[in-house]
Amino acid sequence: MCSSDLDLAAALLAAGPDPARAAELDLFGRFVGAWDVEWHGTDADGRPGTMTGELHFGWVMDGRAVQDVWRVPSGPVPAGLRPFHGTTVRFYDPALGAWRSTWIDPLNGRVRRFIGRLDGDNIVLDGLDDDPQERWGFRDITPDSALWTGEISDDNRQTWRLDERMYLRRRS
Repeated sequence: MCSSDLDLAAALLAAGPDPARAAELDLFGRFVGAWDVEWHGTDADGRPGTMTGELHFGWVMDGRAVQDVWRVPSGPVPAGLRPFHGTTVRFYDPALGAWRSTWIDPLNGRVRRFIGRLDGDNIVLDGLDDDPQERWGFRDITPDSALWTGEISDDNRQTWRLDERMYLRRRS
C-alpha cells in the first residue's frame, strides 16, 4: 500500500459514530462489521440461482456516515448470473428525518439513490430512480443476521414483486 492509500483510509474511516448523532446513526450502525452473504435471485433466463459473497460495514466521514462494501460473489461467478461489487454510503439527514443512501456499482455501471427509514422492525429504502423502480429492505434483523430484500415495481410503486434476497450472517 502506498502512502496516499493510507492517507485516504485515514481521511475516510472513523472509529465509531459521531457522538452528537449516535442515536440516529444506530439504524445502520448496528451492521458495522463483516458479514457472509447468501444471494438468491434469477439468472438471465429466469431460472433460480444462488451465489455467496461478503459484506463489510464501517464508520466513515468522522463517524457521520456508514459505508458498506458488497462483493457477490466473492469467488467464481456461477454461469448465467451477474456479479455485483459495489459500495453504499449512507447518512442520516436531520432535515429529512431519514437516511440518504447511494449505491455505486462500478462493475455493472449502476448508481442508485434511496431514502431509508425504519418501518416497524424493518428498514425500508425507497428508490428515487425509475429504471427500474426499486425498494430495498433489511428485515428480520438480529445482532448476527438479517434478510436483505430487493423489490421491483412495474406499476408506478402500486405493487411490488420480490426480485432478489440475501441472507446475511455476521462473521465471528
